[in-house]
Amino acid sequence: MNNFRNKYRNRYYQANFTPFGTIQLHQRNPHIVALWSVAFPGFGHFLVHKFITGFALFGWGFYINQLAHLNTAVMYSLNGDIAQTKAILDERYICLYVPLYLFAIWDSYRTAADENMIHLLAKRENAKFTTFSMSAFSCNFISKKKPWIAFVWSMALPSLGQLYIHRVIGAFLILMNTIIVIYNSHLVEGIHNCLLGDFSRVRAIVDAQWTLYFPAIYFFGIYDAYSNTVELAKLFSSEQADFLKRHHQSQNFVLHKGDKI
Repeated sequence: MNNFRNKYRNRYYQANFTPFGTIQLHQRNPHIVALWSVAFPGFGHFLVHKFITGFALFGWGFYINQLAHLNTAVMYSLNGDIAQTKAILDERYICLYVPLYLFAIWDSYRTAADENMIHLLAKRENAKFTTFSMSAFSCNFISKKKPWIAFVWSMALPSLGQLYIHRVIGAFLILMNTIIVIYNSHLVEGIHNCLLGDFSRVRAIVDAQWTLYFPAIYFFGIYDAYSNTVELAKLFSSEQADFLKRHHQSQNFVLHKGDKI
């Protein structure tokens, strides 16, 4: 939303509804955002709606991780096999990964803190924002959805919770990464053989380097869908209350502290 071209001409807005998703400002814990960047570079930026920056950091981190064999080295390190860790880890690429990793943590924390301040200003300004958007591609509107439904669908498959609340860009990024990781890790085949009790086959076909990406993507998809559904429900209630006050509440109505309604 361009605040100089929008007809309301306000400085800050709490949300913007587009055919491709909803951008919403709300209070976030910067430490939690930074911790998701610790889980993987880019995740913290996805939470604060900086999709281009987040995807750039995620793609670059993913690429360097593959070249350095970082996930496999971490697995051997946790198993106490330090010699194998040194043998498989490529130090040349680790020097490129560390600055990227630290920047992702710092920048996501800083952005979350800045957006918290902007949200407070937007909430005080209480500017009207578009709650309905329609185009040839899609239709998006404000509505109250249930967080537990987003949680369950995200558990079934990462990205479905985002689709439930119409976060198309986030859903696309998460689904694309999920498909790539599952295909290259042979995780589904590993689970199938694990259920059959053929554990030797599981160790032979499952790729540890690719498999270790999946937990971060899976749990991030659940957290992102659930938390955004909660905040969208709050936004719906707030917008609905504000609409009723503006159009149906008497100008002479005054509610004193302690009064019963």
